[in-house]
Amino acid sequence: MHYAVISDVHSNSDAFKVVLKDIGKKKIEDIVFLGDAVGYGPEPNKCIDLLEEKCKVLLAGNHDWGALGLTDISYFNEYAKYAIEWTKEVLTERNSKTLKSFLIKKEIKDDDMLLVHSTPKDPEEWHYLQTLWDAEINFHYFDNKFCFLGHSHQPLIIERFPSGELVAYRETVQIKEDCRYIINAGSVGQPRDGDPRACYAIIDDQKIEIVRIPFDVKKVQIKMRKELLPYPLIERLSKGR
Repeated sequence: MHYAVISDVHSNSDAFKVVLKDIGKKKIEDIVFLGDAVGYGPEPNKCIDLLEEKCKVLLAGNHDWGALGLTDISYFNEYAKYAIEWTKEVLTERNSKTLKSFLIKKEIKDDDMLLVHSTPKDPEEWHYLQTLWDAEINFHYFDNKFCFLGHSHQPLIIERFPSGELVAYRETVQIKEDCRYIINAGSVGQPRDGDPRACYAIIDDQKIEIVRIPFDVKKVQIKMRKELLPYPLIERLSKGR
């Protein structure tokens, strides 16, 4: 088992490309994507093209469904909503069809792994899993050893012991035979944990690791200004918020 797990690219092809380059250097062939190809950023079509080319599994997130008119975006803040409406206008017909083919969840049985964007409990409701209590609830809604998710843009590894004890890790953990795991892979295109570097996860037979890679934030911000995307979305990229 050797996977790169990416999530929340959010139309940021510059960040995505540096992540792909790093994955290539590590000679990881299997890449899975946990959703939110679009939203916020300036290059949705480039990102969808790259995802389709590079990823073994493609999941949809709430921004993807929002751009397709498949989910209500009234709860989005005004800036996220503007970016989704802009995305609807610039998406090619081909990429809209591609986005519609993205799954809501995927089980990889051979590696005892479940993939979702939001939560295993209610994958289409777009709830967040951010606390140990959230994790405890959701551990009862899947039987796999590993569950990877995204959505919150905040990387986290939660380990559950047979006793029910939960332990959280921010960077890496050695896999234990009798434990189960929920892993938030963070965000490639718009990190929100105070670290502006692109983020993704790696899993092999021994460990789970959160990886951070710097990208040219200013270059992406210039592209966003050119497309007249909202200033708060542009500014937050440099702060990782």
